[in-house]
Amino acid sequence: MKFLVDAQLPQRLARWLSSKGHDAVHTLDLPAGNRTTDAAINELSLSEQRIVVTKDGDFVDTLLLSQTPYQLLLISAGNISNADLLKLLGENLEDIVRAFETCEFVELGHGLLVVHY
Repeated sequence: MKFLVDAQLPQRLARWLSSKGHDAVHTLDLPAGNRTTDAAINELSLSEQRIVVTKDGDFVDTLLLSQTPYQLLLISAGNISNADLLKLLGENLEDIVRAFETCEFVELGHGLLVVHY
């Protein structure tokens, strides 16, 4: 799968996803870095069919209103250490990948994996 990790999540997450065999980039890898706008992230997500990984609820609004980004993984675990975030994703990655085969919006929290649609 192809992922685009948003600015408020660590670049380490994109590297971790890559180590698991996925194509993952972080906003720091983009020309505007962490100043990349949500609109530009949505555009890149659509053009490259990337799943946006974010904690930013604004992406939920744009997904519901304008069908962008391409797909969305919302991390709703609150403040979480990078190690705990990677552990949480590791425990759920197979289910997340399976969910995105048929759905557009998945939410991951502590003890929670919700497939919205």
